[in-house]
Amino acid sequence: MIEHFVGHFPWILLIVQTVDRHSIARNILRCSLSVLLCSKQFHRISFSNPVQIPTSFCCNNIRMSTEAPATMEIETVTSESRPESNALPPKPKFEPLKAHEMSDGRVQFRKISVPPHRYSPLKKYWMDIYTPIYEQMKVDIRMNLKARKVELKTRPETPDISNLQKCADFVQAFMLGFDVPDAIALLRLDELYVESFEIKDVKTLRGEHLSRAIGRLSGKGGKTKFAIENATKTRIVIADTKIHILGSFANIKIARDSLCSLILGSPAGKVYSKLRQVTARLAERF
Repeated sequence: MIEHFVGHFPWILLIVQTVDRHSIARNILRCSLSVLLCSKQFHRISFSNPVQIPTSFCCNNIRMSTEAPATMEIETVTSESRPESNALPPKPKFEPLKAHEMSDGRVQFRKISVPPHRYSPLKKYWMDIYTPIYEQMKVDIRMNLKARKVELKTRPETPDISNLQKCADFVQAFMLGFDVPDAIALLRLDELYVESFEIKDVKTLRGEHLSRAIGRLSGKGGKTKFAIENATKTRIVIADTKIHILGSFANIKIARDSLCSLILGSPAGKVYSKLRQVTARLAERF
């Protein structure tokens, strides 16, 4: 066994000659070389012929057994039988909810108080108010004479729950003093609303100073008020010391600035020139 290794490894001869006189060291060396020979043969066989692996090696009372399958079975899965991981379930289709279903079947109400000075106009234009609310917006409306309020109520045929609030804004605008053709725009357009403020919110005036301020807002025969309305595409109601403006956000801001300038004492001519410049910029923007 040692002579076999000497042919391959000459340096082993030197080690054998050194430990030749000691029998114990010679036996230890013999066992080490036997293990090295087994590993060398296993290495040579496993790389030269990887399919046929020997089941046992014997080297000086040392037996090593390995068991390995000669062949390997590989299971292939076709693309047809493989489940699609990216496939999503179909989207559910839900019918749109109706107005009474959105509120869990509960009926919603709106109540608008009627001032004493608007009883006669309300009675005169009742059909003009009732027709678009009941027939077009599909909202029930009635006049409660005992409570002096106009009551609005949704019904199952109401197409949109927001129609109730639009109708309430329409009736409220009429109570504030706007004409029916102007107030009905609240039912048609979503960006319109009503803004109200008082003269004392801008400047505290009393007596004749307050009367002159109201006169500057209206002008001779309502000339100033009509000019501001036409320039800003809004509608203005001056009810004593309260001012109501109907329009979009940007137009209401321009009209409010012009009215505040008149309240603070600016002459009408200066307000006209400034209003003309602002409206020109708005026309260029749009």
